[in-house]
Amino acid sequence: MTAPTTAPLTGLRVLDLATLFAGPMAATLLGDFGADVVKIEHPRKPDPSRGHGPSKDGVGLWWKMLGRNKRTMTLDLSRPGGRTTLLRLAATADVIIENFRPGTLEKWDLGWPELSAVNPRLVLARVTGFGQFGPYAHRPGFGTLAEAMSGFAAMTGEPDAPPTLPPFGLADSIAGLTTAYAVMTALAARDRTGAGQVVDMALIEPILAALGPQPLWYDQLGHVQPRTGNRSPNNAPRGVYRTADGTWVAVSTSAQSVAERVMHLVGRPELIDEPWFASGADRARHADILDEAVGGWIAARTRTDVMAAFEKAEAAVAPVQDVRDVMADPQYQALDTITTVDDPELGPLRMQNVLFRLSATPGAIRWAGRPHGADTEEVLTELGLSPADVTALRAAGAL
Repeated sequence: MTAPTTAPLTGLRVLDLATLFAGPMAATLLGDFGADVVKIEHPRKPDPSRGHGPSKDGVGLWWKMLGRNKRTMTLDLSRPGGRTTLLRLAATADVIIENFRPGTLEKWDLGWPELSAVNPRLVLARVTGFGQFGPYAHRPGFGTLAEAMSGFAAMTGEPDAPPTLPPFGLADSIAGLTTAYAVMTALAARDRTGAGQVVDMALIEPILAALGPQPLWYDQLGHVQPRTGNRSPNNAPRGVYRTADGTWVAVSTSAQSVAERVMHLVGRPELIDEPWFASGADRARHADILDEAVGGWIAARTRTDVMAAFEKAEAAVAPVQDVRDVMADPQYQALDTITTVDDPELGPLRMQNVLFRLSATPGAIRWAGRPHGADTEEVLTELGLSPADVTALRAAGAL
């Protein structure tokens, strides 16, 4: 189980102490490009992500993706033997990712002073709901709360409907991506200074950044973006439209030239001459007229015909796909976006591939998520522990 020598993060060691999604996802992204990621779980309380969502033959499928490219071991950090072992592991690591509530590591005498003492080059990424300080720091934090607090839910949904939360881990995913970026930024700084540091990642912050200039608009104009459903306040026509065969397509006209092409395509070129057509915001204020023109044209044609006509006109369109369509989509197939991974427990698995392609030092999925504690002995043996040491740790409940 070694990373390919061409992988760009080969030689980097990451200890993944986090549970559920944001922290573990960051570790997965690092492992995808060659880092040696050691997933450390409680001996009697595995990462809850192993039980999230559907399973097959008692094996959680989400974990197969989230746990890929990670070796798994058990360790109870609250026990003396667990604490000592973690410090020994920390001395060999480049990165630790954790998502305990603030103060938990400190309660076990495993805070930054202790960790940096055994390894001054260590990067400690701390992923929490609300950050390491402030009035909410000690509250339980989950992605759903970040999606609500950030303004995402307030601006999502139909105008006359309640605020809408996403049906997947949006805030966690954005925070996972951001944590991986933050870790690499801290490692770049270490290359110059020789010293590690702490990354303080709060789930409520990356999703707010992803929402764009909402605070700036409010600060300068007092503007609060309302719920507009699938419409955009910045351009029109924009949204999803039903085809004659009962499917849906999405249309975007963020560029003025594309908006004009769409009007020619649907047989309403006279709308281009309207004074309000010249800017996206003005078009958005006349979305009823534009949606009627575009929606009516699309409703009279099958999705195949709509897609072909839009492509010929060099206008922006995409089918609204569910996972069945994604798995068969020729563009995703060409990119190998959904790739096949052989797994000893479940056989061939199809899952999302690594996040991007590098021409010279590509990443790879070397294995899917492994069973709880599968590599404990291997990792501890590499650390220099003898079989007797491992037996003693097990007897003490630390493994």
